[in-house]
Amino acid sequence: MLNRVQNQASLKAENVACGTVLLRRGQPATKAIHLLTGRVALGVIEEGVLVHQLGAVEGPFWLEAAAAMLGLPHAVDVMAESSVTIQTMPLAQFRSQLKNLPEAVHTLMLDLAKAQRQQIEVGVSRLAKDADARFAEWLLRHSEPADAQGNLAVILQDRKRLIAAQLGIAPETFSRVLKHLRDRKLISGSGRVLKLLDPIGLETLAGI
Repeated sequence: MLNRVQNQASLKAENVACGTVLLRRGQPATKAIHLLTGRVALGVIEEGVLVHQLGAVEGPFWLEAAAAMLGLPHAVDVMAESSVTIQTMPLAQFRSQLKNLPEAVHTLMLDLAKAQRQQIEVGVSRLAKDADARFAEWLLRHSEPADAQGNLAVILQDRKRLIAAQLGIAPETFSRVLKHLRDRKLISGSGRVLKLLDPIGLETLAGI
């Protein structure tokens, strides 16, 4: 249905470089952005770095459409993970196009936008839990006995980028978390096997 809105307007395509921040959390929605091609990450950016990742989408996709539809500030930061092509539409024009839809369809879309907004806000609030704590909890859940003395270890079956996505953090943040836990003598190991040196300390960190 949103594609129908876009198709009714003549919008100029714009190429944007990888790493560009397309939307900022807390800023008012002043335009609607349609991602035509490429991939973007959704999450929380701090000091120019995506420290918490909530998800990623590829075009075609309307970015933060709920904020534009409901007149709310953006709930997440959006950063290009590749070179992307976008189209932008002034907010007033976007809403006008939506109102041209049948009333029942327009009402349904607003209801869906409200539900999506609530889900995003819940997801962002969960990201507020410290990345170190989330990874500590993940390690404890995936740990197995490593020897007869009952020492625990975790074998990393997936690439670090995939594990970072499971934790809702950026790959760069994952690397920093690993260093933090090693520096605190909670874990050891630099390859696929991580030894849990202090399980009780990890439980305390994870709040278990």
